[in-house]
Amino acid sequence: MNKIFWAGDSIVQTNDYTTYPQNGIGQVFPFFLKEGYTVENHAKNGRSTKSFMDEGRLAVIQERIGEGDFLFIQFGHNDEKINDPTRYTDPFGAFKENLKTYIQVARDHKAFPVLITPLERRCYVEEKKLGPGEHGDYVAGMKQVAEECGVPLVDLNAMSRAALEEAGEVESRKWHMFFDADIYPQHPEESRDNTHLRYEGAVKYSSLIAMGLKEIGGIYGDMVLDGIF
Repeated sequence: MNKIFWAGDSIVQTNDYTTYPQNGIGQVFPFFLKEGYTVENHAKNGRSTKSFMDEGRLAVIQERIGEGDFLFIQFGHNDEKINDPTRYTDPFGAFKENLKTYIQVARDHKAFPVLITPLERRCYVEEKKLGPGEHGDYVAGMKQVAEECGVPLVDLNAMSRAALEEAGEVESRKWHMFFDADIYPQHPEESRDNTHLRYEGAVKYSSLIAMGLKEIGGIYGDMVLDGIF
């Protein structure tokens, strides 16, 4: 049985009742997989490429991953935390070098690394238009690593931006941990969460990753169920 190991942050992590109704992409991704593939989700809230390694989380993957497995690598949100030295990485410096370390862990065990650009936030400036977002340099840095290392990349950032603009500001609220002030008056404006996902959003964005893998094709497309796109 092929395993998909996932390294990432709160966008990916598997949640429980303590964080309900939050869901993560890695939590629901098995919906799109053929029989014979499983997900081992090591993603954790608040982690960057740096803190994930510093806490020994990549080392755990290194001990468990094997030949024919996959390592999905999805970071960016917390690498941007410039005021937090425990997490921050320069997008064209340490961020790139860290990604290469993850890639090497997979390759050392004859596993297949996949880079996934960071999910866009709900950064609307108009009903159907997003602002530039905060991930641009990290998306660019990850794309550079994909090219330099010959690693397949799923551009979730571009796909999620397109999906958000197509849905619009109001419709897309159901995908995220957004609290409508008219329905939830106890939540002030500043508590609205435009980053983390509800079940509907986790499924939506997981489907985009599955679509991206189908487009890459080969062993990456083979893991995804047929006839869903």
